[in-house]
Amino acid sequence: MIEVRSLRRLFGTQVVLDDINFDVNRGETLVVMGGSGCGKSTLLRHLIGSLTPTSGSIKLFGQPIQSLDESGMGSVRRRIGVLFQSGALFNSMSIADNVALPLREHTTLDDAIIDIEVKIKLELVGLREHADKLPAQISGGMKKRAGLARALALDPEVLFYDEPSAGLDPVTSAEIDQLIVALSRQLGVTSVVVTHEMDSAFTIADRMVMLDKGHVLKIGSRDEFDLLRKTDDSGSTSLSEPDRIVRQFLRGDAAGPITERRAKDSYADDLLRAAAPIISSVPALFPSRFGVRRKPN
Repeated sequence: MIEVRSLRRLFGTQVVLDDINFDVNRGETLVVMGGSGCGKSTLLRHLIGSLTPTSGSIKLFGQPIQSLDESGMGSVRRRIGVLFQSGALFNSMSIADNVALPLREHTTLDDAIIDIEVKIKLELVGLREHADKLPAQISGGMKKRAGLARALALDPEVLFYDEPSAGLDPVTSAEIDQLIVALSRQLGVTSVVVTHEMDSAFTIADRMVMLDKGHVLKIGSRDEFDLLRKTDDSGSTSLSEPDRIVRQFLRGDAAGPITERRAKDSYADDLLRAAAPIISSVPALFPSRFGVRRKPN
């Protein structure tokens, strides 16, 4: 369903993504994880076509999206759904109208049919009874579910989730996780989920990708990552450096290669560099030696 090959993205001189390669298979849930600033959200924006790679390629449904015109990209986007981190609902519209919007914009269905489709999608996420409420009248978890109903409006083949459980209490987060799993099983939807919530990741994932400083550090099945997570301290000494980084992230350990790497840039050295005098090669216009300031001619 998705092929990413040698993806590289620069913002100015800063390399944000570098040599990213992976596939997403039909019907699976792929979890993309990593620390803050590792490039997860930037990768997601490339996958949905809102950013263009500096180099490399991305194919959705076999089509290289970076070479598609606006019409071609529109056709591809009608086959995908996106759940944004905040839900991204229109505050002036009811929940039902938010879900109906893609159907009104991209189909020629009668209003009566659209109303039925909206009720079906809201029932899938447990919000049919709240259809007439405004986003300000529902909770954060309900907004996420409403955003998911809207993402499902056009019956997409691929769903992209950006931090679906971020900012939610544990019970609501677990409900969102179960909803993602249920939709994959019932509808056969292919899912790409960006998250750093480990409980959610291990609940919903078929496979996982770990990003670190814009690189793919590890890609594998959920069981492979779970084995690393359960490796005790005595067994971790034989792991490779990338696996040790993955293990610390999965376990949330305070000590490990990630924190060691951060400590390499000495705070004291940084302060001394900041305090070092800056000597200009250009002489002052008004030299002040001996307390006498010369006036210009």
